[in-house]
Amino acid sequence: MGELKVIAVAAMLIMCVLHAAEAEGHPEEKVSHLQFYFHDTVSGKNVTVVQVASAKMTSSSPTLFGGVAVIDDWLTEGPEATSKMVGKAQGLYTSACLEEAHLLMAMTLVFSSGEYNGSTLSVVGINAVFHNVRELPIVGGTGLFRLARGYALAHTYFYDQTTGNAIVGYNVTAFHF
Repeated sequence: MGELKVIAVAAMLIMCVLHAAEAEGHPEEKVSHLQFYFHDTVSGKNVTVVQVASAKMTSSSPTLFGGVAVIDDWLTEGPEATSKMVGKAQGLYTSACLEEAHLLMAMTLVFSSGEYNGSTLSVVGINAVFHNVRELPIVGGTGLFRLARGYALAHTYFYDQTTGNAIVGYNVTAFHF
């Protein structure tokens, strides 16, 4: 019986040592909160959105269903066009709903200044553009945001129905290593 206790204690000690060694090999997960403004310029000076495809029905659809656009939108600290640029949103979106203005967005938030310079976050999801607040999933990232997951809350700060230009505030919560 004494031998059995010694073996059990030795096994527990080995498991503790292995668990501690394993824990040392994994960095601790961090959480980052970011706030910035997304400038979607469809017309006028310094256009950042270009329509690259459409269906036969796109121009007659109230939601522009089937339209596909490529973006290279500015990300700034504040809503003003003169505010400090912190990066760009690069990717595409398509009108993906017949009944409402829902955009399927696939974009990478590329940070070019501050502590996140050189890092990216990947966003893929539906943006119901006329809802007050929209939640989009963060599905990955690079650099400081390696293995990121999380969400972005989007709120329209400004929208011009004539030009289609918009400024959208983003509040992002990202979990990463």
